[in-house]
Amino acid sequence: MKELFDFILRFGNLNQQQMDFISAKATEISLPKEEYFSEAGKISKQVGFIIDGILRVCYYNNKSEEITKYFIEENNLVVDLESFDNQICSSSYVQAVTDCKLVVFERKDWMELLQTIVGFDAIVHKIISRALMQKVERRSPLVTEDATTRYLKFLEIYPTAVNRIPLSYVASYLGVTQSSLSRIRKNITL
Repeated sequence: MKELFDFILRFGNLNQQQMDFISAKATEISLPKEEYFSEAGKISKQVGFIIDGILRVCYYNNKSEEITKYFIEENNLVVDLESFDNQICSSSYVQAVTDCKLVVFERKDWMELLQTIVGFDAIVHKIISRALMQKVERRSPLVTEDATTRYLKFLEIYPTAVNRIPLSYVASYLGVTQSSLSRIRKNITL
């Protein structure tokens, strides 16, 4: 729980009573590798905070190919925001890439925290804004750059994750085949 509060307190202030209230609403869970935190076609019901592990957001295109949109590492919130906020079916999957440990809040508890704790909604808004900016910053270069540059950018964005993510997911994220990624990796001397 300490990791969660270290993260939240970077975006605003909470007193001990507020932190105790948040703790009382949280559940710590383990999510085994390959398991889903949330699934396409279902309504997202939880907000999570990753204590340990990596998750990925992915979907299937019209050719039934699995496409990885991005990865979420430790010390970040994870939620399918559109599905969670609007109570609509998700179009993406959020899947554990590694065994994960998360602090999770059910939707009703999260809503209660937002309505009860003064200023918590402002803190959450800052966290969401930061996450959306990061998502755009991380995806934008992938559209215009060649595959080698995209891979180097991936290494820059996810320096501690590269050896923990299967190459098939990295290739999917970069929009290349696994054999292309292997050639790129072979040609790069780091």
